[in-house]
Amino acid sequence: MLDRSGRPPVPEEWSITDVARASGLTSRALRHYEQIGLLHPSSLGSNGHRHYGEAQLSRLYRILSLRDLDLPLESIRLMLDEELSMEETMGAHLVELQRRRARTDAQITRVQHALESFRKGTGMDIDDVFAGADPTRFETEVRRRWGDDAWESGVCRHGSMTAERQRSEEERARDLTAALRDAATQGEDPAGPRLQALIALHHRWVADWWGGRDPDADAYRGLADLYVADERFSAVYGGPENAEVLRAAMHLWAREHLEVRG
Repeated sequence: MLDRSGRPPVPEEWSITDVARASGLTSRALRHYEQIGLLHPSSLGSNGHRHYGEAQLSRLYRILSLRDLDLPLESIRLMLDEELSMEETMGAHLVELQRRRARTDAQITRVQHALESFRKGTGMDIDDVFAGADPTRFETEVRRRWGDDAWESGVCRHGSMTAERQRSEEERARDLTAALRDAATQGEDPAGPRLQALIALHHRWVADWWGGRDPDADAYRGLADLYVADERFSAVYGGPENAEVLRAAMHLWAREHLEVRG
């Protein structure tokens, strides 16, 4: 049915799929927002499907606007639910910016020290080489695409490890990354046994980082797509061409091992 302008009438509610597509979030992220009390659907269908009305879309718009300021979700919830003043919100933002500046200043100091060691020819160990690397550089993207629980579970898992276990896990990640990069560089067939075996290890590694929660087919394909779309990720694996090879391999592995078959 068309309205007087000849266009279809605007719906009063939108499905979680529609909202995810329009907002750029995932359905998983929207469900996480519900779990932490940040955004509740306006209704649930008899089949359990979530729907969102105009008020919920307005709230989500404000959430995303505040997320662009890199405010934590808890601060956003307090602002929206308890009507924090702009002064209080900006104060929370300032604290976060100061924390990040302190972390950046510490990185600069470590890199300067490593560079001086190079120039003086005094030598350096592997810790010096990676002194300037920021392990949280992908945090915003992970939180936005897969929800805060994906990031927080990994951080909690890493933080609970002994120093020796952390070094072991970091070595595991470096070795796996290097193996994937080398396989792609050498032109391995995405469907070939070598690359598919490495992808199986990669999926297990991602699941471990997510606190033991296995990425489903959609989440894993989304990660594969991100490796191509985001130059920060593609650079880790040797550039866009290598990332394309790995994306193809990950999509094939997800189809074979993660999709529910009838």
